[in-house]
Amino acid sequence: MTITPEAPTQVPVPEFLELEITGKCQLTCPSLCYAKAGPTEGHGSMTADDWKRLIREAATLGVKKVQFIGGEPTMHPQFEALVHRALGVGLAVQVYSNLYRVRLEHWTLFAHPRVSLATSYHSDVAEEHERVTGRTGSHAATRANIAEAVHRKIPLQVGIVEVFDGQRTAEAREELLTLGVRTVNIDRVRSVGRAEVHVPSTSDLCGRCADGRAAIMTDGTVTPCVLGRFLKTGNAKAEGLGSVFAGQQWTDTAASIPRRAMPSAGCTPADSSDCDPANTEACDPAYYAPDPTPHLGGTA
Repeated sequence: MTITPEAPTQVPVPEFLELEITGKCQLTCPSLCYAKAGPTEGHGSMTADDWKRLIREAATLGVKKVQFIGGEPTMHPQFEALVHRALGVGLAVQVYSNLYRVRLEHWTLFAHPRVSLATSYHSDVAEEHERVTGRTGSHAATRANIAEAVHRKIPLQVGIVEVFDGQRTAEAREELLTLGVRTVNIDRVRSVGRAEVHVPSTSDLCGRCADGRAAIMTDGTVTPCVLGRFLKTGNAKAEGLGSVFAGQQWTDTAASIPRRAMPSAGCTPADSSDCDPANTEACDPAYYAPDPTPHLGGTA
C-alpha cells in the first residue's frame, strides 16, 4: 500500500511584520548591512498608498505589531503618515532607526504609548563604531540620540553586532547600561547582504523565521524575516497579504526552515526578536552549536 506524505499544516498568520519601507540610509555598513542600504538607494516600488493598504490588511488579518525598518525608515517621505496609519488601525509600532539624525517631530511620534525604538550600537570607541557604519560622526550622533531617548523615557532596545575580532562589544554594552538603556543584546553577523560570504540558505537562519513573523520588502515581496529575504514566498502588492499567507508557497517555505528542538530562552518571534539583537538574546542559526567565534553574516 502506498502512503501519501501528509501535506504541511497551514502556518498561522504572523502577529508581527517587519516593514522594510526604504533602502535609503545615511550609513553604508560596508561589511554588515543585510539590506545593502545606503545614501544612493531608493524607496522601492511600494508606494505610500500600497503600504497603507498593506497595514490595514495586516490589522484585519490579525497582525498585532509592525516594525518599520530599512534602510533608515525615517528617510521615507511618508514615514510619519505610515506610522500614524499603523497606530490608527490598532497596531503596536517599533521603529528600527540608526538614530543618526532625529527630527524634532519624530521625538514626539516616538513618545506615543504604542511606539518603541530600536537601534544598533557597535562600540564605545568612535573609530570602531564608524568602521562598522562607514560614516564619520555616526558614533557621537547615535550615542547622543540614545541618551536623548532614555531622557525622554522612550522604550528603547539596543543591539550590538560583533563584526570584527577585538571589537569592544562588552564595553559598548556596559556603556549603554550606564546611559540607562534597559535592554542591550549582542548578536553575530550572518551571511546575508553585504556580509554574504556564501550563498545564503535556510541553515543561516535562527530556526524561528516564519514562526509568528514575516517581512515585507520594498517591492512587496513577502519573506519569513528580513534575514530570510532570499526566501520569497509571494508578493503582497500583487496578490494581497492574505493570499500570500494562505498560499502553499508560504506554508512550504515555513516548513523548509530547520527548527530548533526547543527555542532559546527569550527567543520570541512574535515580539520582533528572532535574529534581531535589539530585542532579545541572539538566537544561533539552527545548525550551529554555540561557540565564541562570530559567524559572518548580516543584520541590522
